[in-house]
Amino acid sequence: MKNTSLCYIERDGAYLLLHRVKKENDLNRDKWIGIGGGFEENESPEDCVLREAREETGLTLHAPRYCGIVTFVSDRWEGEYMHLFHATDFTGTLCDCDEGVLEWVSKERFYSLPQWAGDRIFLDLMERRVPFFSLKLRYEGDALREAVLDGKQLEIPGNP
Repeated sequence: MKNTSLCYIERDGAYLLLHRVKKENDLNRDKWIGIGGGFEENESPEDCVLREAREETGLTLHAPRYCGIVTFVSDRWEGEYMHLFHATDFTGTLCDCDEGVLEWVSKERFYSLPQWAGDRIFLDLMERRVPFFSLKLRYEGDALREAVLDGKQLEIPGNP
C-alpha cells in the first residue's frame, strides 16, 4: 500500500482543483481532484501535503487541517492510504501544473464534474468538519462497491 496526501484548497466558496488531463495511464485521467501526491522518503503526511501543494500550485499552505485517512482498495490499482487535508490559509502565486489544469471551481459546479464516487463521501465529511475519520473505499473498476466509515458500513446509492 502506498501513502499519498490530498488537499482541498478553498477560497471564496471554491476549491482549487486539478483536472487530470496531461499524464498518460493516469488512474485519475479526466477526473477533477484536489492537490496532492505520493510520499517521499521520511516524509510525514504534513510534509508531503505542503511539498505537493508547493510543487503543483506554487502556493504555500499555512496550517492545513488534517481531516482523516482514506484507504483505497481496488481490483485494478495498487492499494493506497490517502491522508486528506483542507486548507483555507495560503500565500503565493498560482503556477502551471505538469499533471493537469488548475482551476478555481465553485462547490456547486464541482459536484457536476467527473470525479470518483467516493470523493463525494470524504468531501462531505470534510465539509461538515467531522472529527478525524477513517474511511475505506473499495472499487471494482471505476465503480464504488463498498464504503466503511470508522468501521461502520455505509449505504452506497445504486449498489445492490
